[in-house]
This record gives sequence, C-alpha cells and structure tokens, in this order.
Amino acid sequence: MRKPDCIIFDCDGVLVDSEVIGIRLLLEMTAPYGVDMKEEDAVLEFAGRRLKEVIDMLQTRTGQTFPDDLEQRFRERSFEVFQEEVEPVEGIRALLDSLTIPFCVASSGPVDKIRLNLTLTGLIGYFEDRIFSAYDIESWKPDPGIFLHAAREMGFSPERCVVIEDSKAGITAGVRGGFTVFGYAKEHNAKELESEGATVFYNMHELPQLLKLA
Repeated sequence: MRKPDCIIFDCDGVLVDSEVIGIRLLLEMTAPYGVDMKEEDAVLEFAGRRLKEVIDMLQTRTGQTFPDDLEQRFRERSFEVFQEEVEPVEGIRALLDSLTIPFCVASSGPVDKIRLNLTLTGLIGYFEDRIFSAYDIESWKPDPGIFLHAAREMGFSPERCVVIEDSKAGITAGVRGGFTVFGYAKEHNAKELESEGATVFYNMHELPQLLKLA
C-alpha cells in the first residue's frame, strides 16, 4: 500500500482501553436475567456494535425481556466505572505525537461517551472537533456509514484513508466501505480479525512502519 492521507481511529479498544470494561459491566448487569458468557467470547462477539443491538442479542439468547431502562442504567453506571478505571491504550500517545498526516476518531458510541473517555485519558486535545459518532448519522458498525461520514468530513476518499480497528464489526464496516483496515489484535482474536479482512498488528509502535509513515 502507499502512504495514506488520513487515519480514522476507532475509540474503544484502540485509543482508550474501555472495550473490556464496558462489556464486563454489561455482563454483570444482565447476569440476573440469565446471561452467562465468558468475557473473552462476549468481547469477540459484541465489540464495536451498538449497545441497543447487543442488548437485543442478549435478550434473544436468553429468551428474557430486560428492563426498559437497562440501557440508561448501563450508560450511567459505565460513566462512573470509566472514571475509575479507563486508561489510554499502551503506546497510543507516542503514536499520535508522531503523526504528520490528518487523523480523526469514528466510533459506534455516543459523542458524550467518546469525549468523556478521551478527556479522562488525556487524549481529547489530539482530536478537537475531529470526533465522529454513529449516533450523529444513525448508522452503526458493521454498516460502513460512520467511516464514510468521517472520511467525507475530513475531505478524503475511502481509498486515501486507513481505518484502525479492534473489533470484527468495525473491520467489516471498514472493508465494506472500501478502506484499508488494520486490526489491533490480542493473541486470542488475531485470526478472527484477519479473517474479516484486516492487516493485524499487536503494538501501536508497529503502525508507523506498517503505514509507511516511518
């Protein structure tokens, strides 16, 4: 590949280490209604998806109807937990400091959640107004809409951008949108991310060379 003109980062699990925290909390809150999943399996299946969709999937899985206010209670509780536990992904600050091309963040989460986690981890200043939420356009991964929207707002075609993701849903969205996608992987999910069409990497320090920026 040639050097990209723009980088589109996912937020949870790529910029901030919040993906596992949120899914762990959701499993705890839905356990009384029959949800019994390993955290690792839940992360692989649900990461990157809209919260409402995940709740619907869990209701179908258990045959239970969850309380109507579950999503609201989860949002409120997750904001408390994030303030106690969320950290930047290892190596991400050094990577952002090194970039000389435009970049932005595009996430399935609400914009207030994105801004909260970026603020808590000290990353908000890197992005300013270059923050794009699926809730703004009512289109969630694995639909490519959020990435297409971000690329358009940044002024680039998908072919001139790369997407950095950590979830199957996000990688599928990027590939469907015509983007080159890099998957930030752990040992347990590398094969799954690669099978969705991503070039897999394990450390943020690897990215500059992979993107031909070094």
